[in-house]
Amino acid sequence: MQFRYLRDPLFLVCLLLYLANRFVIKRLVVGGFVHDHLNDLICIPFWVPIMVFLMRRVGLRSDDGPPRAEEILIPLATWSAVFELYLPRVRYFEHLAVSDYTDILWYAVGALAASVVWGITYRDRRGADCKPLGSAAPLPIRRLRG
Repeated sequence: MQFRYLRDPLFLVCLLLYLANRFVIKRLVVGGFVHDHLNDLICIPFWVPIMVFLMRRVGLRSDDGPPRAEEILIPLATWSAVFELYLPRVRYFEHLAVSDYTDILWYAVGALAASVVWGITYRDRRGADCKPLGSAAPLPIRRLRG
């Protein structure tokens, strides 16, 4: 089954959760999880489909399978380092970004949940996984005539 990218059900749920949290929930609820960690939880399942969609469009991704482990782990590590370690220490961003190591935990929980949901959602009809890690066929090489 092909990954649905920007029509993926988990992506759409995360998009709706973000909008609801931003414009409704935070105005009704003071403090707590929705203020501190909900966006961290939905970060990976929200941004990874956008990232792999763009990668597919520019030819950096050779198939339409669900996000692979490295396509989830690399953004998890990168965004954790940038938003929780680096930006809070940069003078220009210190008033915008606060280093909170529990955010990394919520990024990781969201990444794990997304990988499980995508693994279940995108199994082919026979029950087997779409493609095991590293099984994507190499891109064909075309010779230029000249």
